[in-house]
Formats: sequence, C-alpha cells, structure tokens
Amino acid sequence: MNIFGVGLPEIAVVSALALIIFGPKRLPELGRTLGKTLKGLQTASSEFEKEIQKAMTENEASEDTPNLNLSNIQDPKEKSSHDDNS
Repeated sequence: MNIFGVGLPEIAVVSALALIIFGPKRLPELGRTLGKTLKGLQTASSEFEKEIQKAMTENEASEDTPNLNLSNIQDPKEKSSHDDNS
C-alpha cells in the first residue's frame, strides 16, 4: 500500500505520533477535520477541472467556425475615390 508516496510503515509511525501528541480524545476530531478539508479540496479540484474542460470545448468550437476577415474588403465609395486620384 502506497499513499502519496508514503508506505504502510511510515503511516503507522505518523499515526502513533499523532495518537501520542493529540491523545485519543482529539484524534477523531482531527481526523474529521482532515477528511472535510480533503473533501473540499477534491470538490474544488473537480470543479476546476470541469471549468478547464468547458473552456477547451468552447475554444475548439470557436476554432471550428469560419473566421471572416473583413479588414481587406474595401468600401465601394473608397475605391472610386482612389480611382479619381490616379
């Protein structure tokens, strides 16, 4: 078993130290708090991932639509004034 690059012996040592430092009364409370924090981070991460996927999908959709470049098209009135100056 390997969680976050930490094996079973390391988890056992950390758990024993937490039990000694915080005591058996506060340990469940700390576990609950840690669990809620991890759940919140997981939720935020999944929401962030959904937003990224949504933005990428919108970007791909906009790339599929033809891009009309109207800057090279001249107004007929301007063209006739250029012809008169020649």
